[in-house]
Amino acid sequence: MAIWLKKGAEAEVVKAAAKEVRETVESTLADIEARGDAAVRDLSIKFDKLDRDDYRLTQKEIDECLSQLSPRDLADIQFAQTQVENFAKHQRASVRDIEVETLPGVVLGHRNIPVNAAGCYVPGGKYPLLASAHMSVITARVAGVKRIITCAPPFNGKPAAAIVAAQHMAGASEIYCLGGIQAVGAMAIGTRSIAPVDMLVGPGNAFVAEAKRQLFGRVGIDLFAGPTETLVIADESVDGEMCATDLLGQAEHGPDSPAILLTTSEKLARDTIAQVERLLDILPTANIARQAWQKFGEVIVAESDDEMLRIADEIASEHVQVMTRDPDWFLQRMTNYGALFLGPRTNVAFGDKAIGTNHTLPTKKAARYTGGLWVGKFLKTCTYQKVLTDEASTTIGEYTSRLCALEGFAGHGEQANLRVRRYGQKDVPYAGIAI
Repeated sequence: MAIWLKKGAEAEVVKAAAKEVRETVESTLADIEARGDAAVRDLSIKFDKLDRDDYRLTQKEIDECLSQLSPRDLADIQFAQTQVENFAKHQRASVRDIEVETLPGVVLGHRNIPVNAAGCYVPGGKYPLLASAHMSVITARVAGVKRIITCAPPFNGKPAAAIVAAQHMAGASEIYCLGGIQAVGAMAIGTRSIAPVDMLVGPGNAFVAEAKRQLFGRVGIDLFAGPTETLVIADESVDGEMCATDLLGQAEHGPDSPAILLTTSEKLARDTIAQVERLLDILPTANIARQAWQKFGEVIVAESDDEMLRIADEIASEHVQVMTRDPDWFLQRMTNYGALFLGPRTNVAFGDKAIGTNHTLPTKKAARYTGGLWVGKFLKTCTYQKVLTDEASTTIGEYTSRLCALEGFAGHGEQANLRVRRYGQKDVPYAGIAI
């Protein structure tokens, strides 16, 4: 039976914080709906200290941001974007339209149709997370979305040059310097200066995530996202320094980011705890990572790989780093995860920044029912049907008529009866009454 050497925050603490966020978001979205651009501007001044008549960046401003980056910076962004685009294209190629004749004269099919407009949120308040631009904009573009707009908060009081460069290079149609609730609210609800979109994607803080949740239904969203999560599954084939590094590498995202070690080795578990404390003394982002580790860090010692598998599927973590003698054993058996990082040669940072898979992934156990952002999220799989012969219409009509009678749906039944009378038998009763 597994033992917990360290546990995270109690559920009630998390629940209380979520209630406050929910109420703030609800009132803010109502203000945006009522006052439009004026509300967006007030919110931007209040939270981001940025006052503009128009929050859409001009081409001149975009060019100025590009000029602030070195040729190496631009080449590195291009490398990462090429990897994301390559993988997205392979994903798109795997999604096929179909058309099949299921009965003589009956043709069924589906088409995968991209949404017309997508709004991509790129977080950047604490750090300029330009990688989120690749993940959302490029994926939408490869899916075939016609209008792709992006919002990112200012960084140090002005547009973040690296984020703007990434947004532009990825192919965004419109780039706005807006953050937080006001950004996702404006994209979904629409204002006089920002036309609404059909879908919202991209990670963000608790307020952005809650805003997306409340706007779902009005627009589509990629997934319900919370704070970044990481789970390291390891055995004694690796050491505590590597486990601690991979835990803190994600804990620095925010003070509410869970970081969990799951292992069959108590020696490794205790070594990892010691290494975490050592690294927190030298890590530049330790002020954030320490809070996350103290409040939400966990260390679990299981009796076997089978028990680790069961616990891992219960946790359903966003990121799962597997560093065991046989990581493919977990690949073949795990069912609940956002993304797997298999073996010590890879890590979550590779996926976050440059390797090509998408880093917008499910959190808060959503991995039980959804995967992460990919081209398919921007596609609507829409069915169609054709009946090509009188005989086929008559056959389907007769079945439909009898099934409608079982349900008492006379109008539905008459749709079928009319076809049977028109294309087959002439004496079918109207809505059950002989004519």
